[in-house]
Amino acid sequence: MSDLEIVELDPFDAAAFDAWHRVYAEAELACGPGVAAPWQLEELRVLLQTPSDRYAKAGWSGLVDGRVVTVGFLRVPLRDNPDRAEVAVHTLPAARRRGYGAAMLARLEQVARERGRAILVGEIAWPYAAGPDGTGEPGPGFAAAHGYGLALGDVKRRLRLPVAAEVLDALAAEAAAASEGFTLRSFVGAVPEEILAGWTHLVSSLVTEAPTGDLEVEPEAADPALVRETEALIEKQGRTKYNTVALDPAGEVVAYTDLATTIHEPGRAYQWGTLVRADARGHRLGIAVKVANLRLLQDARPDVTTLVTYNAEVNARMVEVNERLGFTPVARLGEFQKRA
Repeated sequence: MSDLEIVELDPFDAAAFDAWHRVYAEAELACGPGVAAPWQLEELRVLLQTPSDRYAKAGWSGLVDGRVVTVGFLRVPLRDNPDRAEVAVHTLPAARRRGYGAAMLARLEQVARERGRAILVGEIAWPYAAGPDGTGEPGPGFAAAHGYGLALGDVKRRLRLPVAAEVLDALAAEAAAASEGFTLRSFVGAVPEEILAGWTHLVSSLVTEAPTGDLEVEPEAADPALVRETEALIEKQGRTKYNTVALDPAGEVVAYTDLATTIHEPGRAYQWGTLVRADARGHRLGIAVKVANLRLLQDARPDVTTLVTYNAEVNARMVEVNERLGFTPVARLGEFQKRA
């Protein structure tokens, strides 16, 4: 490994960042067609260039003879989950099995430990046909070899748009019959000020209210200022968010769903979160907000023809909702964890 030089990435050095992203993207896409969903160049550039009160983040490049062959990314929460760090390593397919990825991972783990982080987590994609644990796939194999266990298995699903009006009408009618007294509100972009507090508290609980498997994770900090920070970042990244909430008779936010489009991937949208507050479940509000949000997207953006979502494989209720909308499985994503 004496030929590998690892340097911290300067996100404002355009040439260095472009080379870093090329390795990241090539490694992600090597999983196979439609398997991974890599962040686009300018989305990641903005992420790493923009200061944040929520996360500290940084990248590293591993060079051999001046050429980037492996890259690393580390992100640590600043307002919650004080033991946790997110790590990612990507190595050019042609440069694998030479110890470069292992050396990069060791550097990330060292930095995480220096920052007091004992729980390391990372995500790896693989083809759907390889099964829930990705046996035989390089990513899961690399993780296992370095002490990371599969803590939660997700399935990537794809929906071709538009969904027929009669399908949405039938699902909306079913939800309405069970949700008397609740109202729906849809909006594009920033959360309206009058529902910001309720939105913040509900969204911050998604990481623990959704299935977590063996992941060691705490609720995120419920701070409206962090919501506004994220909205500003999204706008800088060229993304637009579409949102729907359900309000109870008192006007409190009890369910939400959001999805995003990006100028960097025309025709595609990504489903983000969906959650119903525990005391409001049983009223088909998950279906209600998802149908209303799909209508919002289809009305506003008829050019979008593909919607991508990820669900924990054990999340039977949400999987059922998505299958009824027409989502089909296309790949898998594993959330791996290690105690440093």
